[in-house]
Amino acid sequence: MNLAQKLLATAAFVLAPAFAHAGAIDQLRAFLDDTRSYRADFEQSVLARNGRKPQESSGKLAILRPGKLRWEILKPYPQLVVGDGEKIWIHDPELQQVTVRPAGEAIGATPAALLAGSNALEKNFVLKEGGERDGLSWVEATPKTTESGFEKVRIGLLGKEMKAMELFDNFGQTTLIRLLRSERNPALPATLFRFTPPAGADVIGQ
Repeated sequence: MNLAQKLLATAAFVLAPAFAHAGAIDQLRAFLDDTRSYRADFEQSVLARNGRKPQESSGKLAILRPGKLRWEILKPYPQLVVGDGEKIWIHDPELQQVTVRPAGEAIGATPAALLAGSNALEKNFVLKEGGERDGLSWVEATPKTTESGFEKVRIGLLGKEMKAMELFDNFGQTTLIRLLRSERNPALPATLFRFTPPAGADVIGQ
């Protein structure tokens, strides 16, 4: 999975929190039914198959359903994914490069399918209860297609909040995410979900 795929897959899966007491899958469905917007800070670690030192990053995310998202890595190196409902823009300032893809093509059966608006999770994923671990209730989502670039995603829930995610890709890497200071259904400015390539950037995909 390349950087663009990893950023998109990770960013787009942030709308998976749920509610306690019901089964975790039912909690997930209820959250998606009742959530229009979402924002949080995140801390992310990427663990390689060989066990080398994790790559760590942190930033902010915002979601406006259906299909609009902003996943912004602030540290250690800035990177940005913006979905405006029609296109997915991936900006790497260090490389002065922007990758753009149609939203439908980019979303497909990746975790971003959770943002497609239909909430028909079983169309693209096999969902199952993931049990209890580290004080969290877990949902496990396995894509039905091998083209998604990952094997499965686990979502850790505590009460009405999502606290952790684990993304297992097809290359043996595991991405661990902690969500902090999350807020459901905040008022979000439309400008968060607009992107104009900066002057001089190499735009790929248009």
